[in-house]
Amino acid sequence: MKENDKKIALFAGALDLPFYTRDALRKNGWDVFVIGLKNFYDPKLKPDMVIRLGGGGAAAREVKRRGIKKLAFVGALGHPNLSDLRPDLWTLTGLFKVLKNQRGYDSMAVAFISVLEDRGYQVVAAQDLAPELTFEKAGVLTRTKPSRADKKNIERAIEVSHVIGVQDIGASVVVDKQVIAVEAAEGTAKMLNRVIDMRKNRKKNSGVFAKMTKPGQDLRIDIPAIGVDTVNAVADAKLNGIVVNTKTCFVVNKPAVIKRANERKIFIIAVDE
Repeated sequence: MKENDKKIALFAGALDLPFYTRDALRKNGWDVFVIGLKNFYDPKLKPDMVIRLGGGGAAAREVKRRGIKKLAFVGALGHPNLSDLRPDLWTLTGLFKVLKNQRGYDSMAVAFISVLEDRGYQVVAAQDLAPELTFEKAGVLTRTKPSRADKKNIERAIEVSHVIGVQDIGASVVVDKQVIAVEAAEGTAKMLNRVIDMRKNRKKNSGVFAKMTKPGQDLRIDIPAIGVDTVNAVADAKLNGIVVNTKTCFVVNKPAVIKRANERKIFIIAVDE
């Protein structure tokens, strides 16, 4: 393997996932150059470089200077400032191709990756380089196990997830015999907040939350992820458990996620679907 093959630029958005990804990659022998996205990354990350969303040219020049060809993207992006979106010339020349693919987030992500690859970069899936950041094997990960009724809800949630995924609508769904909520542009956290509000007067828990990979989804950008906050929200929504895919859903601080699920008495199950 060439020396440059172990160099990678990690573009970091919000929340804790960039910390765990950086550390896992370094543990696996990667020379990681961290690029923080302005107004999103956590300052405690102490990135090697900071750029605004529209400032890709500066990053391109620096990674080229360092002999880096591989790029990875992790971390959430919220609503950027208009000044951060103002594209430099390097970004502008690729933006037209991305904007022509506005049928959904996935199609735009694929176009974005294509632009980068046309310019000689290789966009890689961080979970492929550090699979320990996911649930690698199928099965129940918690002390609490799904009941017969839960298993029916799990089957229905997976089915519905595939349907909305094909249409590039969202990655998350809540099912309690019927479909309670589907994620759209608002994101998973706000969807779960809706369910919490809707079910606040319930006395008995039931139903499941599923965050599944979309069929055919390019998993190099916008990878599904769950964390301790997800567990708390699912429990607060009076649901019984969480369903995710093996190998493709990031688990932010896996030991803490399982510990919290056990404390809140909900199950987590990973499936190969």
